[in-house]
Amino acid sequence: MDERRPGLAPVVAEVRLAVRRALTGVPRGATVLVALSGGADSLALAAATAFEASKLGLRVAAVTVDHGLQDGSTDAAAAAAATAEALGLEARVVRVEVGAAGGPEAAARDARYRALRDAARDAGAAAILLGHTLDDQAETVLLGLARGAGATSLQGMAEVSELDGVALLRPLLGVRRSTTRAACAAEGLEPWEDPQNADPRFARVRVRETVLPVLEAELGPGIADALARTAAQLREDAEAFDEMIDETIEDIVEHAEAGISVSVAALAANPAALRNRIIRHVVASEFHQGLTRSQTIEVARLVTDWSGQGPIDLPGCRARRVGGRIEFTAR
Repeated sequence: MDERRPGLAPVVAEVRLAVRRALTGVPRGATVLVALSGGADSLALAAATAFEASKLGLRVAAVTVDHGLQDGSTDAAAAAAATAEALGLEARVVRVEVGAAGGPEAAARDARYRALRDAARDAGAAAILLGHTLDDQAETVLLGLARGAGATSLQGMAEVSELDGVALLRPLLGVRRSTTRAACAAEGLEPWEDPQNADPRFARVRVRETVLPVLEAELGPGIADALARTAAQLREDAEAFDEMIDETIEDIVEHAEAGISVSVAALAANPAALRNRIIRHVVASEFHQGLTRSQTIEVARLVTDWSGQGPIDLPGCRARRVGGRIEFTAR
């Protein structure tokens, strides 16, 4: 079939084109997994991937994760798998246990990603395709802005990332949620409506159902697109900063007893934005911890405003100035 043939719904063609672009570069003969919840976004993604993969010589399987958090989840997962099989995909349902760490949303997400990672390893898959849309990206940016989480959070989700050595592809980050719903309708696919997607206990639902509509009403249409563009621009900036850090850090970092040290003079010679990123990068790479902005600024003051202040306790480590270096040591 040619997706440009007369009568093909434009929304279906839009989703297929997004998937085709995302799969460019995946080696012919490789296996890819589609994370299929049964909702409109992942269902439209699965249908488009089934269509495109046959032309690209790829094997496709669908993985549905049953979190077991609500009545009927087992039946919903089975229905999603049956739909995947009807689309010509291999289908697998994985049931997971969801903990409590970080709250219900974070715990469910962590369990889901672990299950997808394990399924990809079992299948020898080159990539996992996720159904996040432009609307999901806009919600992520707003949530990050509300938390004051800084530029890293405001970058939103990447089109291409990695999960323990497996590529994560998000083909639909430029596609609206209304488009995936319309694509499902055009192809006669009936999405599952997850009741948690309408539960106002969850911050993301409140952003989706209340905050974004108010912003659209008060500021005019196009807010979601603008937020997604902002995320893309910040990600480009971050990639440039990361390249600068990679070029700089080998010359200014030395291993120290129980930790690592950074040259004060080299930090001072860099602009504040790059200096703060180097500090955060050192702590993240050496101690696997993230710093808040206030913590980062306090460490930076050991460089820019040194007056003999003592060590600074940070997540997983302690920072102090020793002569011409800032030492980070494990706590």
